[in-house]
Amino acid sequence: MGAASGRPRQHNLFEAAAAYVAACAENDFERGAEASRWVSPEALSFGVNELACRAVIALARERDESPQTVARTLLGLPPT
Repeated sequence: MGAASGRPRQHNLFEAAAAYVAACAENDFERGAEASRWVSPEALSFGVNELACRAVIALARERDESPQTVARTLLGLPPT
């Protein structure tokens, strides 16, 4: 499917989540709103959660820290 078939391209929930989170990080509210329309709110929430988990795991490995430490640091929370 796509422009050649006359129908808009279908986006999967991970594409929507990646576009939405990147847009939010760049304060691009129009692009974020567009990405949020690609899938249901529930699917977007699932995709954003999956992206957050994968990002925290990747940063934890890179920093040789626990995922909990990385997550708390990213949110500006004190260590436990």
